[in-house]
Amino acid sequence: MNDLFKFSDFLTDFSAAAHERGFVSRVLADTPDGPVEAWEREGEGAIGYLSAGIHGDEPAGPLAVLELMRQGAFSEDLHWLICPALNPGGLVLGSRESREHIDLNRDYLQLRSLEIAAHAKWLARIPIPDFFVSLHEDWESEGFYFYEINLGEDCPERADALLGAVSESFPPEPGPEIDGHEARRPGWIYHSADADLPESWPEAIYLAKNGCPLSFTFETPSKARLQDRVAAHVAGFQALTDWICMRK
Repeated sequence: MNDLFKFSDFLTDFSAAAHERGFVSRVLADTPDGPVEAWEREGEGAIGYLSAGIHGDEPAGPLAVLELMRQGAFSEDLHWLICPALNPGGLVLGSRESREHIDLNRDYLQLRSLEIAAHAKWLARIPIPDFFVSLHEDWESEGFYFYEINLGEDCPERADALLGAVSESFPPEPGPEIDGHEARRPGWIYHSADADLPESWPEAIYLAKNGCPLSFTFETPSKARLQDRVAAHVAGFQALTDWICMRK
């Protein structure tokens, strides 16, 4: 992976693109491999929060956030919070875990890691997002799928729009079971606001427990071409936020 993704280059490129779009950065934690940063651009509408790079062997997420930033895909009608690279050590090493061998996306209850302790402290200070999207990859899947945690009104049409947008890159991952979970339909896992392992909270569970009413975790197939994985994340995010903006 490191032949395709250079974390130091990514930081430089993302910073330039984000500043050009009017975002302001805050360093949440300094690590030997680079900072954990949050980027914000205020707006009058709903608060959207996007994260990526919490698993260092999943480069499509950070690269998709960079592409979205370059395209100007973050509507000025919304208030945006973005953490594009939550695991600097893992992204440098090309490993799922942090440099300290912690799966950061299972650390939001115990807060053992520097990165997630700092990130959770920041999340506790900001307004509760109206929706949350996290970008991931899955080595075992052939198609695209997403987890939805929804504390409000059900909306199958929104799921259809998301999957339809991604279909140009990947078909939906078939069911009846996806990633060990019962699929509501191909490509769509409707998850409760409870962790699969009670002591190992992912970011999405932490946010739900703290009142975020709607979250989506995107998963692209790691075996596919990187450019296709990035394109799938971009298309899915744009379809989702277009839906939200049309109905705000």
